[in-house]
Amino acid sequence: RINPTVALTLILLVLMVGAGVVSAVYGYSLGREALKGVKQPDVRPATVGENAPETTQTKEFEIIPESQILEDVNTQMNRSSVPPSPGSAIA
Repeated sequence: RINPTVALTLILLVLMVGAGVVSAVYGYSLGREALKGVKQPDVRPATVGENAPETTQTKEFEIIPESQILEDVNTQMNRSSVPPSPGSAIA
């Protein structure tokens, strides 16, 4: 005769494993369906620049002084208290 506690434990274990399998299959099929139209890019990152036309960098990297950043921030903060004019980029 089998112990009822062991039987209940085994039943719960089987149910949990079954629920995990069902959940995994459902998740896999849902993800597969979501990615049906998605294709991997045809270019490899290592060869992107080989056949690309020569591009020149128009602006060199420039470090902006902190005082200029603070000045720009203060200007933006003071400007936001006035309603923006129609067609301006600041909302």
